[in-house]
Amino acid sequence: MTTMNNPTSSSEPMVRLRDLSVTFSGGRKPVHAVSGVSLDVQRGEVVALIGESGSGKSVTMRTLLRLHPERRTRIGGQVQVAGRDVLAMPARELDDFRGKVASMIFQEPLLALDPVYSVGAQIVESIRRHDRKATAAEAQQRALALFERVRIPSPERRLAAYPHEMSGGMRQRAMIALALACRPQLLLADEPTTALDATVQIQILLLLRELQRDLGLSVIFVTHDIGAAVEVADRIAVMYAGRIVEEGTARELIRSPRHPYTIALLKSRAHGALARGARLETIGGAPPDLSALPPGCAFAERCALATDACRAAQPPVVELAPNHRARCIHTDAAAAIAPTLVA
Repeated sequence: MTTMNNPTSSSEPMVRLRDLSVTFSGGRKPVHAVSGVSLDVQRGEVVALIGESGSGKSVTMRTLLRLHPERRTRIGGQVQVAGRDVLAMPARELDDFRGKVASMIFQEPLLALDPVYSVGAQIVESIRRHDRKATAAEAQQRALALFERVRIPSPERRLAAYPHEMSGGMRQRAMIALALACRPQLLLADEPTTALDATVQIQILLLLRELQRDLGLSVIFVTHDIGAAVEVADRIAVMYAGRIVEEGTARELIRSPRHPYTIALLKSRAHGALARGARLETIGGAPPDLSALPPGCAFAERCALATDACRAAQPPVVELAPNHRARCIHTDAAAAIAPTLVA
């Protein structure tokens, strides 16, 4: 999909993806997890990737850090972060890049954190690995400051705690502190609130937005919850079957969705902007098999607007406004079935 750059910005974007494809082998057939994704993330911008499980969101994120097993993964296209070619980086440079330039908040911190070391020790190790001049005492003080920044109560005591001794919300805050330990420019948040209750989810979302503004971070936020995306993102990219099918500012995309899949997501979520009395709907059918993608629009079999033309070939990208694009030949008809939203 063509990118949607900020026309007023002349600086190089923090993230530049061009025609990214990610294919996994090892099974009976190759799995085309990401197909032709192009996306820019400007410096200091928050972009949300939304879509159902299996749409390619997390695969795209992990490609930015080259976390996929190299022997079973084929990556095509261009991946640049802070002007650096991620796909061409040798192992030593990649180790320095991870954590210092780009860092990730994983979905389940209990699995991401090492269970045999205290959380504080893991943060101290990360700081000293990337800052050779930092003494153990200095790294400990920086870790304490990070815990205070992410509002972990009794931070000195919690630095000595092991992951299993923390609540889910506290572990996620510790994971955020670890991700920020080496002062990265790009923060990748992979569904960081999925396993948390509603109250803690809101707290984590507000914390992430606050940290992004204070530190000037670029953020890519992955979620299946379009309501959460609206709360934190400047722009939203909707993914389906490995492609970006709609992209726009958060306000434009929510107020005037023009791809049937985006509309279906809105209608199926209990979002506060739905007009009173509107009924939630389900999205019929299932996502396509990524090892046998159809020649046309992958959403066609689940779309009420689909025609033979949709099934025959990939639909082109339609520019709807300067900051709004959709990959669909029925954008005008889609506008007529979009949910009614309150102001």
